[in-house]
Amino acid sequence: MAHGIHSILSNHVQKSIAIICIGTDRSTGDSLGPLVGTFLKERSLPSYFSVFGTLADPIHAVNLVDKLKRIDERNPHTFKLAVDACLGRRQNIGSIYLKKGPVKPGAGVNKTLPSVGDAHITGIVNIAGFMEFHVLQNTRLYLVMELAKTIADGIYKAGMLIELNRKRYEKYTNINYSSLSFYKGK
Repeated sequence: MAHGIHSILSNHVQKSIAIICIGTDRSTGDSLGPLVGTFLKERSLPSYFSVFGTLADPIHAVNLVDKLKRIDERNPHTFKLAVDACLGRRQNIGSIYLKKGPVKPGAGVNKTLPSVGDAHITGIVNIAGFMEFHVLQNTRLYLVMELAKTIADGIYKAGMLIELNRKRYEKYTNINYSSLSFYKGK
C-alpha cells in the first residue's frame, strides 16, 4: 500500500499534501475516514502533510462543502488525497483501492455531494445494493478499524519515503525544501 501511495504522491512533491478523510463516527461503516484521520494525527507526518477529518472534527455530508472551501482557501495548490468508506460486492469486503482522480462521497447511499481529491483511497466496508444506510450502521467495527490502521500505516510510510527522498535530493542538488513556503507547514 505504501508504495502505491508513494508513487501517486511523489509526482507532487512540489506541493503540500492534504489528506481529506471523509465520514462520520455516527455510523460504524462510515467511520473509516475519521478513524484514518485520527490515526494519522497521532503520528508525526512531514510538515507539508495536512490531515483533515478526524473523530473529533469529522468531514461528512453536512459540512463537506464548507470544509472543502476552507481547505482550498488555505492551500489553493494543495494535492488532495481523499479517504472514504465504500460499499461493494461481498467478495471485495475488506479490500482497499487506491485510484487517481476524485472520489464521489455518498454515492453508495444515493447522496449528491461534490467529488473530492486528486486521488483517493477507498475501503470496502460492507455489501452494496440494498438498504445501504442499515448496512453501514451494522458494519463490524473490527473490520473498519483494521482497514483504517492499514490505510493510515500506508499513508504514513509513503510520507516517510517522500521525506527520505526529499532529503536525498536536497543533499545532491543543494535545494533546501524547508525554505520553500509550502514546506513550512499549515
